[in-house]
Amino acid sequence: MNDGGAKKCSACQKHLPVGAFASNNSRPDGLQANCRECAAEYYRRRREARGRTVRVKVPVPRGHKRCPQCEQVKPYSGWERNKSSSDGWSSYCRECRAERNRISYFRRKYGLSPAELEAMVAEQHGVCCICPAAPAEHVDHCHETGRVRGVLCFSCNAALGQFRDRPDVIRRAATYVEGNAWKPTLVAPGVYQLPS
Repeated sequence: MNDGGAKKCSACQKHLPVGAFASNNSRPDGLQANCRECAAEYYRRRREARGRTVRVKVPVPRGHKRCPQCEQVKPYSGWERNKSSSDGWSSYCRECRAERNRISYFRRKYGLSPAELEAMVAEQHGVCCICPAAPAEHVDHCHETGRVRGVLCFSCNAALGQFRDRPDVIRRAATYVEGNAWKPTLVAPGVYQLPS
C-alpha cells in the first residue's frame, strides 16, 4: 500500500485515496495503476472501438437489484436465491428467469424457438387440435421419433400420455365412449382375447 493512504493515478495524474483503486496482487503496492474511473473509461472506449456497447451503470438502492433483461430495479423479494453468485441472488428476476427457462426448455426439448411455437398455435387458431374447446398450451410430440405433432390442451395431452400414444387403444376408447363396450374374453389365466 502507499504511504499516507493516497496514490497517484497514472492516467489522470490525480492523487486519490487508495479506495479509488481496484486491487491487483501482481503490483508491488497491491493496487491497479489507474483509478477505478479511468479504468472504467478505458474499458468503455475499448468496447466501443470494437463496436460493442457498455451497459450504463444504474444506481441501485440497498436491498434491490437490477435485472439485465427487463432493466428494472426490483427488491430482493423479486429474485431467486443463488449461493454460487457473488451477491447470493440469481442474475435475472423471477419473471425474466421463468421466461428464459421456458424458452430454453422448448428449444432443448423440441427444437422450437418462441416464434415457431407461436406460429404453430396461431395455425391452430389458438385451440387444441383434438378438442377445439380448450386453449393450446402443451406441445405434443411422438415419443419414438421426437417429432412435434401439434399443441394440445392439458387434458388431451395427458390423455395421449395415459394411452401411451397407442392408436389401437385410443380407437377402442373412442368406441367404448360411443357405447360399444369391448369386453375381453378370458382364454387362459392372464390371457384375454379382444373381440374383433
